[in-house]
Amino acid sequence: MASESGGLTEYIQHHLTHLRPQASPDGFWAVHIDSVTVSLVLGVLFCLLFWLKARKATAGVPGKGQAFVELVLEFVDGQVKDVFHGDRRFLGPLALTVFVWVFLMNAMDLLPVDLLPWITEKFGVGHFRAVPTADINMTFAMSLTIFVLIIFYSFKAKGAGGYMHELFTAPFGAHPLLWIPNFLLNVVELLSKPVSLAMRLFGNMYAGELVFMLIAGLFSAGAGVAGWALYGAGIIGYTVWGLFHILIIGIQAFIFMVLTIVYISMAHDHH
Repeated sequence: MASESGGLTEYIQHHLTHLRPQASPDGFWAVHIDSVTVSLVLGVLFCLLFWLKARKATAGVPGKGQAFVELVLEFVDGQVKDVFHGDRRFLGPLALTVFVWVFLMNAMDLLPVDLLPWITEKFGVGHFRAVPTADINMTFAMSLTIFVLIIFYSFKAKGAGGYMHELFTAPFGAHPLLWIPNFLLNVVELLSKPVSLAMRLFGNMYAGELVFMLIAGLFSAGAGVAGWALYGAGIIGYTVWGLFHILIIGIQAFIFMVLTIVYISMAHDHH
């Protein structure tokens, strides 16, 4: 808690530190064991849940679990249909995976800030962050995967010659003097896609996580009457922010899914 770790600043710094191997480098290439572990566990649970519901699906009156899964499937499929008009056999499952997986990773922010760190500390792990999408390395890993798919589908839909022709002739025209401006503009537009995907999700979830940490610091920030007042304010603040944060969690998962669909759909379009 805040008082035990030497103040609110040290408390937040402690909770913002990732678990990683000693040999892991800093920065972009750092390996964050906590983010990878939580994301993999949530991914396996998501696949297992949907597989079990699909295996037990019936044509009659569905149960609550099957009805929920069907509702999510229809919602995601509707978003794909509205944007993409080609073969949806790959993009549909991809959009579903992105939406549910990102939502589950975002939802880890609703757990009490000290819960998972307290549990892992019992096993000798000093640092553990529970929200993978509040880790910029994780959000960039997802966005770069989408970036690779954008490049792949650009070549698949237009061919190598057609895509190269588009890079150098759109949007200003095919005059040789415009090739370099066209290419530079298209490269900037292309690179902005993974950056916007990663930074939007990371920024919102990191800010939400930080607010939870600040509120949690109120629980042990004082003594006596003032301490009890801050404790009560912390409970109220945590509850109110948690309810509001549910909306943010869903919106950010939805935005990441929709942008994924839009970007891959744009890769199929010819200029």
